[in-house]
Amino acid sequence: MKISYYSHSLRFRHPFTISKGTKTHQPTLIVELEQFGIKGYGEAPAIAYYNIPVEKMIEDIEAKKTFIEKFAFTDPERYWHYLHHLLPQNHFLVCALDIAAWDLYGKLKNKKLYELWNGDVSKNPITDYTIGIDTIEKMVAKVKEKPWPIYKIKVGTADDVAIVRALRENTDSVLRVDANAAWDVTTALAIIPQLKELGVEFVEQPLAKDDWEGMKILYKQSELPLYADESCVYEKDVVRCKDHFHGINIKLTKCSGITPALRMIKQARELDLQVMIGCMNESTLGSAAVAHLLPFIDHVDMDGPLLLAEDVATGIDFDHGKIVYSDEPGLGVQYTGLFEK
Repeated sequence: MKISYYSHSLRFRHPFTISKGTKTHQPTLIVELEQFGIKGYGEAPAIAYYNIPVEKMIEDIEAKKTFIEKFAFTDPERYWHYLHHLLPQNHFLVCALDIAAWDLYGKLKNKKLYELWNGDVSKNPITDYTIGIDTIEKMVAKVKEKPWPIYKIKVGTADDVAIVRALRENTDSVLRVDANAAWDVTTALAIIPQLKELGVEFVEQPLAKDDWEGMKILYKQSELPLYADESCVYEKDVVRCKDHFHGINIKLTKCSGITPALRMIKQARELDLQVMIGCMNESTLGSAAVAHLLPFIDHVDMDGPLLLAEDVATGIDFDHGKIVYSDEPGLGVQYTGLFEK
């Protein structure tokens, strides 16, 4: 195989704010694996609070390039295990390479990824659209600007209930709330009943990622389902979420790719946990990897391409929340380089 890579800083339509901070651009790395003249593509966005910048991913590619390329590629799962040991401290890069390997494999087999996994796309969940933290007026304006069947509302301020109430007054759509670990148990127990009255569907990561005792209390008393995000990063975290959360949110970039995500989905099902797959503001390219997992999950947050003003690929479209696939094999996307939408 031959590896190439391309870095981009993709501009958001609006400054994107969560409880951890604000950003105007999403740095991301695109990797390309080529075999027999066929190219597979993968993506990993860089997230500041995980301390794996694009520069670190590039540095590790250059340091391990010979080993990345010399692997006798036959299937993505074997390649993931190889990469997992080759790059143990860079799960973001492993994710990008794993997605590229699956794209390449699908193209070699001339099948879409969900077809390789026998997925039925007729009952796919539809994606939500994220409303980042802002003034209440601006958050309401974002909802009005983008009519959508499901909204994911970022919270973690002193005005959380007021925010959700204002949004509810302006839409009948499904509302989900993501606290990004901003609450404590007392706050969560006070806020969640009010969110239920406002018709919120579920709450994502209410407490700090390691507050397992607090989650045990909240799990027993919460009037809404609770989903783990920061508390469920790797495969080993899934079993711990049992009896602390009602479901898990898997992020491909954090767990290190499609290969471990498939195992996490299976494990969650065995533990009777609901499954959501989230995004980290990937372009259409990285979002396509999520799209092919839709037949196997309950909820999805893959609105990265909708939040970004710039993209690097085509091939996945959004029809009022419903994902529309291309007819191409693998991920079904075309890497185009940077373009404005």
